Amino acid sequence: MACWYEGPLAAFDTEATGGDVENDRIVSAALVVQDGPGSRPRATRWLVNPGVPVPAGATLPHGLTDEHLQRDGRWPAPVMYEVAQALAEQARVGRPLVVMNAPFDLTLLDRELRRHRASSLARWFERTPLLVLDPWVLDRHLDRCRKGRRTLTDLCALYEVPWEAAHDAAAALEVARAVGRRFASRLERLSPGELHTLQAVWHAGQARGLQTWFARSGTEEMVDPAWPLRPDLSAAA
Repeated sequence: MACWYEGPLAAFDTEATGGDVENDRIVSAALVVQDGPGSRPRATRWLVNPGVPVPAGATLPHGLTDEHLQRDGRWPAPVMYEVAQALAEQARVGRPLVVMNAPFDLTLLDRELRRHRASSLARWFERTPLLVLDPWVLDRHLDRCRKGRRTLTDLCALYEVPWEAAHDAAAALEVARAVGRRFASRLERLSPGELHTLQAVWHAGQARGLQTWFARSGTEEMVDPAWPLRPDLSAAA
């Protein structure tokens, strides 16, 4: 049986009005499904009118302006339902989902579901859990001594994935396959379910290390150890 990185994978990515998962809004989302390495990926994309202004700083990386989103974007409520339904389908068929820095994209989607659908992401996976592969967590754990940044663009360069797609789910999917191949001796015996569980542990350790570094440098920034989804603040209060 082929290892997970040589089998079917899907990948999910969002663009947003900013980097605050509790208050910012999704302006676009993409789901890419690939049956195997080298096969033609199938992409589904959603464009969203967030109903709030898009700051110029947020427009710069993704190029989605207020005018464009108001003209061509759809209302959030039906889009969030469709996105959650599409991710649930990946879980139903057992296809692992690649999400670069999963706590951002998945938490952002969860908050949008709560905001517009009076629902949550967890409700969609009560029966069949989502199996997440996070290239950011994998790379940090497997090559922890390497210096430098680990953005998707950086990982594309390191793992020789065409960087033109660095803001696309397809790039994260290819990076995940490349990570799997480079560290095959440590990953090939792990199932996606086992790897999902391990990544939660690895991410928590990475978060504790970063929090300690922040404390020593006098930075008050907090690092959430939860992965792949941050708990709802109101529920945790």
